[in-house]
Amino acid sequence: MSAILIFLAALAVIITWWMAQQRLMSKPWLEVGHAGDTPQREGSSIPTAKIGLGVFLAVVGALFTLLISAYFMRMGLNDWWAVPIPGLLWFNTALLVASSLALQWTKAKAQRGNLEAVKAGLGLSFVTSVGFLVGQILAWRQLTAAGYLVADNPANSFFYLITGMHGLHILGGLVALGRTSFKALKGAPAKAIRLSVDLCAMYWHFMLFVWLILFALLAGWANDFVEICRQLLT
Repeated sequence: MSAILIFLAALAVIITWWMAQQRLMSKPWLEVGHAGDTPQREGSSIPTAKIGLGVFLAVVGALFTLLISAYFMRMGLNDWWAVPIPGLLWFNTALLVASSLALQWTKAKAQRGNLEAVKAGLGLSFVTSVGFLVGQILAWRQLTAAGYLVADNPANSFFYLITGMHGLHILGGLVALGRTSFKALKGAPAKAIRLSVDLCAMYWHFMLFVWLILFALLAGWANDFVEICRQLLT
């Protein structure tokens, strides 16, 4: 239960920060201006796509929270043998971090209208994300070659389920990222694809956050952290 509360609290902090960034916390009735004036300030309204993505990410966060909860409950039984973490996961994590950073950089360049930089950033993010997925598959092959099959142990099943579920969400994000990259390569103005870049960056930052939580969970660090929290709360 402590792990669930910690994950939800972190998720709430991220959502609150995003709301503040998008000016959801603003007070339009306090704005100074003449009647009938329409504010033209950038960021004064939130595109429907951003709101929709925020709702979707909240659902995804709830899904992974349930998976984490089930993981903690199941690992307390006697038939649980932890899966050794392949060293390749460290490299995969670095690739996902690089992909998220590349999109953040691309987002800044799109706001400045630098199309060539946007193309480069989108390409780098796409390549590193594909590398992450390929690395995850290779990590699976390493485990299966070592005898850690899906049905042999509940810990094995959870490892493949959790990493596979996260990988599917990255794969889905690659579809949107690929479409945005295609538009950029076709010569669409940077301002025209700025919203798409913002959405991709938002999605990738969230999936990176989820992966770091999952990686800590699978590596066993989350257990120690939860135990420390329990000791502080008692």
